[in-house]
Amino acid sequence: MRQFVCPACGAANRAPDGKDPMAAKCGRCREPLFTGHPTEVDARALAAHRVSTRGAAVLVDVWAPWCGPCRSMVPNFAAAARTLEPDVRLLKLNSEAHPKAAADLGVSGIPALLLFRDNVVIARTAGLMSAEQIVAWTHQALAQAQARAS
Repeated sequence: MRQFVCPACGAANRAPDGKDPMAAKCGRCREPLFTGHPTEVDARALAAHRVSTRGAAVLVDVWAPWCGPCRSMVPNFAAAARTLEPDVRLLKLNSEAHPKAAADLGVSGIPALLLFRDNVVIARTAGLMSAEQIVAWTHQALAQAQARAS
């Protein structure tokens, strides 16, 4: 059984194995659990996604509006969401609006990507990436984490 956090209301929702999570709706607010787009989060929502997502990974893009490479990566991260969902939940954290959350993640350069599995950072990188690079990096990091766990 997999569990996802609703991007609209923050409720944790279970998705039974064998059912398409892309078609799932939140049990509380009835909004789709996946939209094909990254979800903007604050520190509280980020914590909810990290703690409550099970059976999937969480990929966080830490960015700032004044950062040119961050702005350039917006469409790339959005395109990666269409490929990676529902196996990976893509979130965006504005480090200017939420500096403590970014500092708590140990972010020292942006744009930064952090990949979580079961609330643990399994990979991190920084710098502008294409959609294809984001997808490839994510798949590689997940495969390496799986190999280490075996």
